[in-house]
This record gives sequence, C-alpha cells and structure tokens, in this order.
Amino acid sequence: MKTFYIAAAIFCSAIFTSPVSAQSTVTKESIKVWGNCGMCKKTIEKSAKAAGASTADWNPETQVLAVAYKPSKTSSSQIQKAIAGAGYDTEGVTANDAAYDNLHGCCKYDRKATAAETSDVKACCDNSTCGKEGSTCKDMAGCKDKSCCKM
Repeated sequence: MKTFYIAAAIFCSAIFTSPVSAQSTVTKESIKVWGNCGMCKKTIEKSAKAAGASTADWNPETQVLAVAYKPSKTSSSQIQKAIAGAGYDTEGVTANDAAYDNLHGCCKYDRKATAAETSDVKACCDNSTCGKEGSTCKDMAGCKDKSCCKM
C-alpha cells in the first residue's frame, strides 16, 4: 500500500506541475512610422506582425508604432524593413520609391527627407542661389521644393 501512495504522489506531481523551461523575454519598443489613415494602420500593423512582432499597434496621430517581439524570433530592424517594404518610411528604414508609389492615394504621406535631399537643399541655400533669408533656410522649410532656388 505504501508503494501505491508513493506512485500516486509521483503521478500527481508529474501531471500538476508544468515543465521548467527557459524564460523567453519579450522586447517592447516604440518606432516612428510615417502614414496617414486607418488603411495605413492596418497595413503597418500587418507588416510588423508578418515580420515576427507578437503585437503591433500604430497610432495615426502620433505616428508611433508600439510593438512587442521576441528577440530570438525577430528584431526591430527586420520589423522596420518589412514596414518599409509595404511603402512606409520608419525612423530607421526608408521605403523605396516603387513601394511608396504603390500606396493608395489617401496613404501617401509627406515623406521624411533623405540625406541626399537634405544635402541638395542645404547646398542650394549655402550657394547663395536661394532667394530666402538665412533664418528662413535654417530648417530648410523654404527650400524643400527648391522653388526658391535661382538656378
């Protein structure tokens, strides 16, 4: 009978205890993603999840994507590349022009300036070909479309 109780105790402890496994950490991060509307929200979140994010919630007003993921499965870089592949610029990855051009009309946001564009605008203002005062060109707002340049 004593053997029966010992066997029953071992059996019950095996059933009611969960196996010990290595804890997997979840990384939570906020990523700036440019976009406009609800359609953008759906595409951005879907792209993030397809890249391995366990959760993704993009806020159209702040343009910030709150994402959670397991570093063993994906990375911030992979998530941002997937979002850029869908046509949306992120803080770390710029979507290529073809992907951006494929976006629906309401989803075409004001794109962040690339380093080359910023450099061209700065050169326009620095070379005194810009008709704007120096203080106007401080943030390059007066030169972004280069209409002020006297080429």
